[in-house]
Parts: sequence; C-alpha cells; structure tokens
Amino acid sequence: MLDVRRMQLLRAVVTSGSVTSAASNLGYTPSAISQQLAVLEKEAGVALLERVGRGIRATAAGRLLTEHAAIISKNLSDAESALRDLKEGKTGQLSIRYFSTAGVALVPPAMAQLRKHHPGLQIDLKLIDPEDPLPEVEEGRADVAIVVFPRMNPPRRGVQLIHLMHDPLRAVLPRGHRLAGKRFVDLTDLAEEPWVSTEFVPGPCADLFMNACAAAGFTPNVAVESEDYTTSQGFVAAGLGVALIPKLGLDTTHFGVVAKRVRRPEPTREIYAAIRETSADNPAVQAFLAALSDVAKRIAT
Repeated sequence: MLDVRRMQLLRAVVTSGSVTSAASNLGYTPSAISQQLAVLEKEAGVALLERVGRGIRATAAGRLLTEHAAIISKNLSDAESALRDLKEGKTGQLSIRYFSTAGVALVPPAMAQLRKHHPGLQIDLKLIDPEDPLPEVEEGRADVAIVVFPRMNPPRRGVQLIHLMHDPLRAVLPRGHRLAGKRFVDLTDLAEEPWVSTEFVPGPCADLFMNACAAAGFTPNVAVESEDYTTSQGFVAAGLGVALIPKLGLDTTHFGVVAKRVRRPEPTREIYAAIRETSADNPAVQAFLAALSDVAKRIAT
C-alpha cells in the first residue's frame, strides 16, 4: 500500500524541482527525503523520478502519484474543516420536538437565531401534540424536546431538564362577562361557570387544569371540548363558557374575549427543554438551548 506521507514528499520534490529544495522547504535533510522516496518507489514497483542532467524530473508514474497526492491533500484539508465545523456545531443534524404553543412563540425565533449562526446545520423539527414530546428524547428519537411540567411521572434516567420559563394560565372570559372589568380573577369565582376546555387529553396540561380547580374547591363543568386555544377563544367569545389558557396560547387574542390574571391559586405551566445527558456537550444542542433561553427571557419581560 502506498504511504500518503511519502506521496506528499514526492509532490514537494516534483513541485520544487529538486530534493535539496524540497528538503530546505520542509526542514528535512536531503538524504532523509531520498530514503523515503526510495521506499515509495519500492511500494509503487516503478521508478518515480529520473535524472535529467544535474536535475531530476518525474516519470509518468511520478506525475500520476503527484497529481493524486494533490487530490489527497485537498481531501484531507476538507475533512479537517468539516470535522472542525461539526465539533463547533456549525454542521451535523439536530432533531427537535415541541408542542403547539411552543411552536408559536418559542421555537420559530429560536430557530431563526440558530440558523443565523449555524446555517449548515440540518434540522429535524416535528410537532408532537396532543401527545407528549418527552418520550421522543427518552427513547432516543430526538435530541431536544420542549415539554411541560409539573407532571405525574419524572423523566427517565439519562434525561436532563433545562428550565426555560414560567407560563401562567389566564382566565379567558367573554368581553361582557361580569368579571371582565376586574384586574384579577379568583378561580373560585368561576366555580359555577360552564367551561370550554382543550385539556381533554390526559397529560400535564390536563392535570394542571383539574388540580387548580380542585385546589379552588370545585370540579369544572366542561360544556365544550376544543382541540386548540384559538378555537376555545371563539367558543368563549360566543358565551358558551370560560376557559383557562396559558399565556403562550394567547399570542393572538380573539376580539370577543378578555384574558385576566388568575389567583388563589395561580396555575402555572413550567416550560423545560429536555435533552439526553449524552447530548449535553453537543455544540448544536448547546446553541439551540442558548437561543431558546434568549427567546424565553424576551417573552418574560
């Protein structure tokens, strides 16, 4: 097998025109280079250099190997550059899973920031809703999942949680509701109201809604089930009930409703990024988490 380092020495001799010049350029002795070229000729099984007067020139085989040495040198340089970009998180792949309201307020601006600084990164971005995005990370199908806490069961071992933001629930009332003029709404004041709920799928959001009502001393009378917060606002605006909707879900507010802060208690979703512990040092993961944190801070202010 041909030795790549010896091929590079041959290239240096051919391009510089002599063993002496190549030795001077590379910091070797002429005899050391001559010895290596002799070994390369044995590996090739054919003469690579020939004497012409007081100088030397490459044979046809020598020119062939010199050309391939140049190609190999460029490929090695490209490989080193690609590896450096991968280690710095500029290239590679990143798989992200999220729930719907995170997909409105958190993920898009974070993705834009990530793309700006890491344009070569291949992103696998997928909405997981109403299912829970957490198992995607737990089972190794994703690098990052945006998830909601509190929840009944903690994540599996090997999953790391990074807190992003608080997401308090707001009482959404018809604009003509008796409590629409108040700054705060006590949850107990809504005990007798019919409810519009999107939280009919078991999970942390449904648990938060039911537990908050239980803490206020009542079980909600759910009159309408809706699949998303925008539709829920339409039902509330029509006077069919009231709703508890996370602040992130109120990016666009229906003209026929008002959103009020809730107290006694104030139910709050905690938004986390879940990552595999083995991915914690991945530069692409770190860059996306930094972007998420920046966006979350802007939303909170």
